[in-house]
Amino acid sequence: MIEGAKWRTWVYFRIPLFLFLLFLLFPFYWMVITSFRPDGELYRPWNAMNYNPFFTLKPTLDHIRYLFEETLFATWLWNTMIIAAASTAISLFCGVLAGYALSRLNFPFAGSLGTGIFITYLVPQTLLFIPLAEIIRNYKLGDTPWSLILTYPTFLIPFCTWLMMGYFKAVPKELEECARIDGASRWQAMLYIIIPVAIPGILSAGIFAFTLSWNEFIYALVFLSSPEQKTVPVGVTSELIRGDVFFWGPLMAGALLGSIPVALVYSFFVEHYVSGLTGSVKG
Repeated sequence: MIEGAKWRTWVYFRIPLFLFLLFLLFPFYWMVITSFRPDGELYRPWNAMNYNPFFTLKPTLDHIRYLFEETLFATWLWNTMIIAAASTAISLFCGVLAGYALSRLNFPFAGSLGTGIFITYLVPQTLLFIPLAEIIRNYKLGDTPWSLILTYPTFLIPFCTWLMMGYFKAVPKELEECARIDGASRWQAMLYIIIPVAIPGILSAGIFAFTLSWNEFIYALVFLSSPEQKTVPVGVTSELIRGDVFFWGPLMAGALLGSIPVALVYSFFVEHYVSGLTGSVKG
């Protein structure tokens, strides 16, 4: 019986999990290998003698040096960090207040309003950037970080609001009612009781907002034109792809270095991120 249980565990859990992880992580492994593979190996045919496409015996840092010495990659990283941090802060502030109001306050059409806010998140960005471009042009914000800081919240705030609505509903109302009985105002109850309890949900929404704004491409491509103002996704693809020539080494190195900040954010807040997604509230 025990042997049968072990067999089923391997067949139905461990082996499928291993295959899924292999499928999921292989692109990242390929990105790392390509980032450190010399050009002589990158453009060598797969059937060449003594060539292994899955690892290299002569790793090099030339592609990373090229990024920082021949391109404005450091500037792109800084621009992306500033824009993502500012957009996330604005979206979290608005999303927390809107999520609290829609989940706690009793007013007509609160549920319909919440659904409407989330539906706006589903509108494709390829449709929204056309009217937004006109607004950016009228306010003369084109080719500046403000063009993205002010447009990213248009799709981040609906998502943060929807996520925080679900988390605030999981927070027991008795906590707030006890604070109100003790003389606290609704603002004080929200600020000192509800928000500290909802920190996992806020961090989860913040991670999502930061990731979406960090990886955003359409708005950054349309609203930014000068090389020194570009973000990492746009700068890497526009400066390292010239016609039909792909600089695969620097491209993969840029993708690798550009993904490190997001990976660090996830690693630091992974526990709060998981509890925020599951809506768990510790008593």
